[in-house]
Amino acid sequence: MNHQKIAVLGPGSWGTALSQVLNDNGHEVRLWGNNLEQAKEINEKHTNTRYFKDIILDEKIVAYTDLKAALDGVDALLFVVPTKVTRLVAQQVAALLDHRVHVMHASKGLEQGTHERISSVLTEEIPEHLRGEIVVVSGPSHAEETIVRDITLISAASIDNNEAKYAQSLFSNDYFRLYTNNDVIGVETAGALKNIIAVGAGALHGLGFGDNAKAAIITRGLTEITRLGVALGAEPLTYIGLSGVGDLIVTGTSVHSRNWRAGDALGRGEKLADVEKNMGMVIEGVSTTKVAYELAQQLGIDMPITETIYQVLYENLDPRTGILEIMRRETRAENEF
Repeated sequence: MNHQKIAVLGPGSWGTALSQVLNDNGHEVRLWGNNLEQAKEINEKHTNTRYFKDIILDEKIVAYTDLKAALDGVDALLFVVPTKVTRLVAQQVAALLDHRVHVMHASKGLEQGTHERISSVLTEEIPEHLRGEIVVVSGPSHAEETIVRDITLISAASIDNNEAKYAQSLFSNDYFRLYTNNDVIGVETAGALKNIIAVGAGALHGLGFGDNAKAAIITRGLTEITRLGVALGAEPLTYIGLSGVGDLIVTGTSVHSRNWRAGDALGRGEKLADVEKNMGMVIEGVSTTKVAYELAQQLGIDMPITETIYQVLYENLDPRTGILEIMRRETRAENEF
């Protein structure tokens, strides 16, 4: 692909890792955030030590705190900001953007209150004349591994196949590979909802349970994710792909996952407020649990694992008690959907 100018909105761990991928592919990367000290560090020391202690970034990756300057003349935008501020940042972009661009996002969550997917938020806030169809970049990926150029395969989903192919060409290289997909609902819900199950998997570990329990929560968790996603209009097969079971495995089994680490701490008896404070990063699974619980109640979807994690996070249910309640539920057929 020809040289492209890309504004990456969000200099967190994943935004920084994806900036490096884009830079490796010869594109001009403008990494925007609102932390002056962080931007200064990236530009002067070429490090982002809040997230990566020993990584030196290419000096061609330039950090911005001025959004208007970051957007000037770009070909594409990549949103990698936390779900809770996506709408606000999109509104700011819409007010400043003066030309049509490709719009992608690589965040994983559902908006509280509205229950909307991120692509829906972006579609609402950025006028159609300024963008193509939104592309969702999602799949099994730890920033800590991508930043050291470990092999990573994820999805680029859009209802416009040309836009998905644009993202595919933009990112793909010898260590980072994208597959196109047209099931935006499936890819986004899979990416968001797996964080809930990762919290639960971490809690099982913190409580001292082993691999049997890990396998149980991942497989039954995938069933719950699929139930809700299909009810929202997703294709069932999406959930056995990269953005579904792939992302669930990588997030629900690894210490790299902040959602898993949060659950592990809860299982060991730490309070949620302390876990969030000590993490120093957004734990998307916490807010997504609330949204998914509310959606399940609204749509009449049976999601016992999600409901239990909601009760642990928001109603102070003891995790071990919650596990016993699930195990004592009425028995049923495995393929009962």
